[in-house]
Amino acid sequence: MRLCTFQQGGQAAEVGLVDGELVYPVQRCWPGLLDSRQPMLDLIERWVDLRGQLQALPSSDQALRLDQVHLLAPVPRPGKVLGIGLNYVEHVNEQIVGETREVPQHQVWFTKLVTAVNGPFDPIVLPDPQVSDMVDYEAELVVIIGQRCKHVPRERAHEVIFGYCVGNDVSVRDWQKRTPQWMLGKSFDTHAPFGPWITTSDAVADPHALNLRGWVNGELRQSSHTSLMIFNIWDQIAHLSQAMTLEPGDVIYTGTCSGVGAAFKPPKFLQPGDRGRMEVEGLGGIEATCVRERS
Repeated sequence: MRLCTFQQGGQAAEVGLVDGELVYPVQRCWPGLLDSRQPMLDLIERWVDLRGQLQALPSSDQALRLDQVHLLAPVPRPGKVLGIGLNYVEHVNEQIVGETREVPQHQVWFTKLVTAVNGPFDPIVLPDPQVSDMVDYEAELVVIIGQRCKHVPRERAHEVIFGYCVGNDVSVRDWQKRTPQWMLGKSFDTHAPFGPWITTSDAVADPHALNLRGWVNGELRQSSHTSLMIFNIWDQIAHLSQAMTLEPGDVIYTGTCSGVGAAFKPPKFLQPGDRGRMEVEGLGGIEATCVRERS
């Protein structure tokens, strides 16, 4: 099943069930089913009880065309947005000026603040050049947590996943590298787009068997496979849940592959007007144009 969050005509955000080119507005087709304040979080939290009701689609007369709605981030206000760094060997080995890197022995985690969350097709805002002109892209598979959990055994990690999305871990490289803690460089406004919808975990046979690709202005920059993660998704969840309680709707960026802009000679950082597209096999794609921040 594919579930999105959308707006129509500037109205309040709604949850939609995506079927082909149609979107079934859940709150209209199944009135009273969801809490209107945070409908996607409510759906994720009560998924075991609600999914059966959503499997029988109503008449297509109640559906909207996908191109009629504005897709938002599937979880517009997640409790946590976490990202793992240096999780593909090919990315670790990229020759980036001023860096010497080794394959990590332990997982390298950072936070992307929730104010960075952005819609799957909304513009990516580049800061004033006096702030930084080193904005980069990172195509990634994104995991959405489905259950409140702690100390999850690796062999049961798949049980706490609600679904999967496509993400772009937009990174401001000079801010990221100024200090050992990457949070600021990863958290500029609009720099955590993901979507276009959540593909529920039961529809993804193996998240470690998916092609991952990223284009900028039609040029294929990134191409890899999720089987090449150093720490796979089960490892990531087991590790994170030793330190913190994971909650429904939490978002995990699972790492990027080689081909980032900083690795080119000269670097190919994002510029106003650039258009980037990130895809994960079977999950769709997200696409955005870069615009300069207004004073």
